[in-house]
Amino acid sequence: MQRRHFLSHALLGLAGASVLRSAAAAEPAKSPAPANAAAPAAGPIKIEKIVKTEEEWKKILTPEQFYVLRKEGTERPFSSPLDKEKRKGTFLCAGCDLPLFESSTKFDSGTGWPSFYRAIDGRLETTIDRKLIYPRTEYHCARCGGHHGHVFDDGPKPTGLRYCNNGVVLKFVPA
Repeated sequence: MQRRHFLSHALLGLAGASVLRSAAAAEPAKSPAPANAAAPAAGPIKIEKIVKTEEEWKKILTPEQFYVLRKEGTERPFSSPLDKEKRKGTFLCAGCDLPLFESSTKFDSGTGWPSFYRAIDGRLETTIDRKLIYPRTEYHCARCGGHHGHVFDDGPKPTGLRYCNNGVVLKFVPA
């Protein structure tokens, strides 16, 4: 099962790699969101940054949250109850409570991680991740800089995006 899961993700990633190759060639410090991401309606949203030391983060996060948010780790697929969350509400960053996704944009990608086709405008920042064989677009919370996951261009309409998020670093607030 693990091998099949890895191979399916590798194939999905390779399909998106050609799109990312041109953006990754220049490798800016911060990359823009994928070309088909929704643009903010009324200009950029200013979010005050939160800066903490590693020790301060360790005091407020669980070891799993610290590993994912601060060390850019990944939780095991199918381990988060939020993957199956279907109620109306909002998904917030577990590090700073910034609302990141609305439940209306959540879908079941079959990957084992909560997936969304649109983030709330201005709440995420992206970088190019070259840790695997192919470059991927990694996204972080715009307030605390915590790592949440990767965005791929194999999602559903209307955006065609799949924000693949580690559930351990999300909080769900029902509507």
